[in-house]
Amino acid sequence: MPMSRKSPAIDPAAAASSPGEPAAAAAEAAGRPRRAVDRIRQTARELFYREGIRAVGVDEIVTRAGVTKPSLYRNFASKDELAATYLRDYDSEFWNRFEQTIAAHPGQPRAQLRALFERLAARAMEPDSRGCGLTNAAVEYPKPDHPARLVAQANKRALRQRLIEMSAAMGATSPEVLGDGLLLLMEGAYASGQLFGPGGPAGAVAMVADQLIAAHLDR
Repeated sequence: MPMSRKSPAIDPAAAASSPGEPAAAAAEAAGRPRRAVDRIRQTARELFYREGIRAVGVDEIVTRAGVTKPSLYRNFASKDELAATYLRDYDSEFWNRFEQTIAAHPGQPRAQLRALFERLAARAMEPDSRGCGLTNAAVEYPKPDHPARLVAQANKRALRQRLIEMSAAMGATSPEVLGDGLLLLMEGAYASGQLFGPGGPAGAVAMVADQLIAAHLDR
């Protein structure tokens, strides 16, 4: 079985930050202005997630970030590379949250999965949720060799493997089938959360996941 995805040890206070944000936060705390590259990354992250990558132009990014186009292109060879950087940051944030959530239930894969799905349900119910930025990017970029799609695919493949491994650790009769079923529930919650918002079916995803797990365990 392939090695599972492992995240580096992190400071819990920084778990929701992208790799470029701690330095920016430190600069702000010290009263120093953020570097242009940090403003570009943060602005792109907010706009790409909320509006979609293709819908946001370079002009809007540089205007909102308060930088010039030459400054952007000194740090990123193209908009595609900026999009890939956004998704790499998003991937890092995802795994930080994932590892923190399961760390609260050491050696208890069923409780870990319950916590993951409860967190997913809560996030999907928030009015500003746009689902998973990585899934959204894969939809926006169908070409298999696009830099943004490659980042998204790597994340989903690693997640699929982790869910299969956790299913096996629970003693599931068919770990691959259960792991894939859990992944499909996650992706469905990302989509339905955007369609229905608060009060929608994504709010029940933890309960459905628990029932699916129970069906795959020997009693």
